[in-house]
Amino acid sequence: MPLILQIETSTDVCSIALSQNGQVLSCVESTTPNSHSEKITQLISACMAEAVVSISELDAVAVSEGPGSYTSLRIGVSTAKGMCYALGIPLISIDSLSALASGVSATQLGPNEIILPMIDARRMEVYTSVYDYQKNKIADTFAEILSPSSFDDYLDKYAHIHLCGNGAEKYYLHYPSDRLVLHHITASASYLSELSMAAYENRKFENLAYYTPNYFKDPNITTSTKKLF
Repeated sequence: MPLILQIETSTDVCSIALSQNGQVLSCVESTTPNSHSEKITQLISACMAEAVVSISELDAVAVSEGPGSYTSLRIGVSTAKGMCYALGIPLISIDSLSALASGVSATQLGPNEIILPMIDARRMEVYTSVYDYQKNKIADTFAEILSPSSFDDYLDKYAHIHLCGNGAEKYYLHYPSDRLVLHHITASASYLSELSMAAYENRKFENLAYYTPNYFKDPNITTSTKKLF
């Protein structure tokens, strides 16, 4: 039964979980903005201590790969890769939107329903994808500027749309419908558990030397107009 450390840093939440055989043993999180680099190692230590497990016992490290915040993803992936190098264990990457969708309880889903996980991309834009009621991805990740007609095609076709993620609340509040169901709005490393276990069993590991996060978009870096000299 593999013991997997899970790291989720795609949003403002810095979340660490430990799972065994797909079941969460412990999970610790920080919601303090812009503190991932400061908190991540502390949270890993706290997570391991809570489960009374040594880092040397880990079989793999799983990390949320994006899309999401450029800086936050970089911190999470760098930490995960460093641990894998040091311990000689494999790295697993999990799509951040798939992890959010995994967090929706199967008991709340019906055959004519879909899941739309959304990650905030600032202002009224979100990163999203589409999953069926069995949590299979049926549309590739895309960026959407939210508007009243953003998901009309899906609203016309499906009985209910299940929303989750920190971008979902914006859509739910701005464009209400009795066919929308809002679930969790924060990311959590605990949602990686089943997906990490499946990846481990299928030996779906990343190449440590070349793996980079899925930023989806390049960071928005502006050039200063000030004259230095």
